[in-house]
Amino acid sequence: MAENKNNITRRNFVKGGIRGGFLAGLGGLVGALIGKTAKTHTVWQIDPEICIACGNCATHCVLEESAVKCVHAYAVCGYCDLCTGYLMPEAKELDTGAENELCPTGAIKRTFVEDPYYEYTIDESLCNGCGKCVKGCNAFGNGSLFLQVRHDRCLNCNECSIAAACPSGAYKRISIDEPYLPKKVGRA
Repeated sequence: MAENKNNITRRNFVKGGIRGGFLAGLGGLVGALIGKTAKTHTVWQIDPEICIACGNCATHCVLEESAVKCVHAYAVCGYCDLCTGYLMPEAKELDTGAENELCPTGAIKRTFVEDPYYEYTIDESLCNGCGKCVKGCNAFGNGSLFLQVRHDRCLNCNECSIAAACPSGAYKRISIDEPYLPKKVGRA
């Protein structure tokens, strides 16, 4: 008896199902490899020109301690006595007293250079990425403090939770060849 090609038999149905399942699995594997390759050539980073220091970097990272840290563009800094990234607005004293410091974790260190100059450095192990210092520096200072993703900590998640929560769109994928976005020296 000749087999009618238009008749769907159990054997043809099973053969077609196996073939379709194999092709679907192969397509999924290729898609995963393409996605993995694209991910390894780019990393997440914060554009310091767009960042509004909203505080989400400290609270939305999947890590217990955020991969975002404050960095200091020393070429922009004026080494002044009154640092609005270091001191609370309307601080009672211009000193290192905790009640006068803007940083909730004490990550910014103030070191005397010569009267009236002080140098400010960031202890990244204490920084939680809250951006309070960045906001103060941008609002009243010279903008030398800014936030950056530290790639030795970042998991480079495909769907970054901080990027999803970023209200200004400052989070972006950039080439792994140049994983940091420097702060521009000239302010607009």
